[in-house]
Amino acid sequence: MKNFYLILLLSLTFASCKKEATVWESDWNAPLVSDTLTLANLVNDSTLSVSSGYYAIDLTRTLFDLSINDVVDIPDTTIAQNYTSAINLEVQPNTTFAGSVETFTLELDDLQLKQVTLREGYIDLRVQNPVETIAYCLIKLPKVKKDGVPLQKLIAAPAANGSTDGVVTSTIDLAGYTLDLTGITGGSYNELLTDFSVTTDPSGPAAWLYNTDVTRVKVTIRDASIFYAQGYFGSRVLSDTTEVDLTMLDVYESGMLDIDNLNLSFEVENGIKVGALAKILNVVSENAQGSSVALAGPNVGNNITVNPATGGWGTLTPSLTNLNFNSSNSNIEAYFENLGTKHKIGYYFQLNPWGNVSGGWDQIFPDSRVIVKMKAQMPLSLGLHDLVLKDTFDISLNQDPEKTRVVSGDLILKAKNGFPMNAEVTAYLLNANGSILHTISGSEKIESSQYGSLDSQTGILVKTSDVVFSLTKEMVDDVNDVTQIVVKAKFNSPDATTGMSQMMLIPEKAFLGIKLKSEFKTENKF
Repeated sequence: MKNFYLILLLSLTFASCKKEATVWESDWNAPLVSDTLTLANLVNDSTLSVSSGYYAIDLTRTLFDLSINDVVDIPDTTIAQNYTSAINLEVQPNTTFAGSVETFTLELDDLQLKQVTLREGYIDLRVQNPVETIAYCLIKLPKVKKDGVPLQKLIAAPAANGSTDGVVTSTIDLAGYTLDLTGITGGSYNELLTDFSVTTDPSGPAAWLYNTDVTRVKVTIRDASIFYAQGYFGSRVLSDTTEVDLTMLDVYESGMLDIDNLNLSFEVENGIKVGALAKILNVVSENAQGSSVALAGPNVGNNITVNPATGGWGTLTPSLTNLNFNSSNSNIEAYFENLGTKHKIGYYFQLNPWGNVSGGWDQIFPDSRVIVKMKAQMPLSLGLHDLVLKDTFDISLNQDPEKTRVVSGDLILKAKNGFPMNAEVTAYLLNANGSILHTISGSEKIESSQYGSLDSQTGILVKTSDVVFSLTKEMVDDVNDVTQIVVKAKFNSPDATTGMSQMMLIPEKAFLGIKLKSEFKTENKF
């Protein structure tokens, strides 16, 4: 419709270029626009659908979606071991002169992990050899396994050159490895068992190791992405405010909209084998005029228990928790009738609010997710009470009084309306200061289909209206000063019997057919 109203006023610029003393007036009739507007092209988006021959609203939106790596995260971790000798000694070929079996605790905040399998990840190794012969470093991680085989890596560090250590680096791909983090005894958590040994070259010469020498072994675990995890995932809190934009409603100015049979729900899907609490902190709708309505009801601000998922590998079944808002338990009608362009939703989600009740048997699988969705599904049944929508267009028009120009005339709109609502259209011409220069009102309304007759092609009621927009000489004289056009349309949904606005369903085949023509009087100079 925006382009249609713009075309109404662009039609003022008929002109030619020749200058002569002879002047006369003539009448011009010309078709300008022929178009049909429907909602069919919106049905495939995420907002509008069709049910039982009528349009319906579907405002399903995902507020947040947490995957396994949002819940369980292993930060980059470096394990460094330095080995020294208490005395100076000559080490023979094939002699182990540094090494140990150690348990290192991973810093994982409140996570207590017993086992993780990695989708991705790497170990970077670095060994500094202080002796003047090749040294072989054997790095074993006995409880890090792939296909049942423990991870181990043998790397050769070059011989030192005087006081300059020989250095070797290497990288191990950890994809598919399972890390048992239960330590030596098998009863702990976050503990990685390591076994390092450094041995001189069996084929090399003897070399001296001094008590000032330091053999350095550094292992860095990085870029870990979790595939599976088991343990206790802590009582972590996920809380945020998200915003849903419905910018198509930013043309609202005033009036009332009634929407019936409203039902809004927030669905929490928990695919983690962990109990949780969920809470909707607040839901606020703000319309184009800055007016806000906060959703109220028993499901706002109260804790809701979220059950853990059930099953296991191949049988995982998420739990579903719904927080419902309807006309009987909330102010949902007032909330949506505010025609909000912005919807702000504050949420709170806490894992393990009751502590480690599973004894460290929380589980999260590759396809585990925590998803919170907002769902609002309802028939598009509207009651309109002087609902005013407006839009503003920048425009630059120019007529030369010394050339052929439009001096007055009419724009005539023939409308075939299959929507059960009428529209009263008014346009305002504004100057650069935002002041209204002229107001152009239609001679009548675009009448509701409820006052029409059955259309044989579509099977719905259709009403034909002829609307005239008269352009006076004063309007045309000021056209060069017009910088903006504001178009306002006031809608109502009257009952054909009583004339009172009531709830109306929108038929699937509803359409608005428009034909616009001009009848202009021009002043011609040749």
